[in-house]
Amino acid sequence: MKLILASASPRRAELLRAAGIEFDVIAADIDETMDAEEWPDGYVRRIAQTKAEAVRAQAPGRPVLAADTIVIVEGQVLGKPADTTDAKRMLRLLSGREHTVMTAVYLAHRTVEVRVERSVVEFLPLTDAEIDWYVASGEPMDKAGAYAIQGLASRFTARINGSYSNVVGLPVAVVYQLCTNAGLLIS
Repeated sequence: MKLILASASPRRAELLRAAGIEFDVIAADIDETMDAEEWPDGYVRRIAQTKAEAVRAQAPGRPVLAADTIVIVEGQVLGKPADTTDAKRMLRLLSGREHTVMTAVYLAHRTVEVRVERSVVEFLPLTDAEIDWYVASGEPMDKAGAYAIQGLASRFTARINGSYSNVVGLPVAVVYQLCTNAGLLIS
């Protein structure tokens, strides 16, 4: 049975296609505001679940896959930047530091299963000129942490510990395991 991807993210769709996983897309339009007392793990789980449940109501009986990704650096949660000033702020925080990329993957079918994947990424120190250049490219504007590791920001990445596809926005091996556990035929 073909999955429904509850996401408008072209990166998530590209990762699933590359892995040979068939799917349809129904994007979820939800409020992604983080509650003040919410822990990062709980936040990504809640957002992924909310996306899945919103789409599940539109496609009863179909397996729905949703995900949410955040970046955590020095205790701060970085989602998508609000504007170029915010993107520059985020990139300054990431410059020369390790940060954690956390993605919750939520699969709702006959049962529900959720997993949170974590990867650690280290950025090289960035100059103001490099940050300005990167932000001017437009690439950071719709990405958690204001960067795309699979794009221009690859030049700033010193090392990754964990799943590369997680850093892109969807840990494909986790998706495969969840689908296998749910008895979904992936062909």
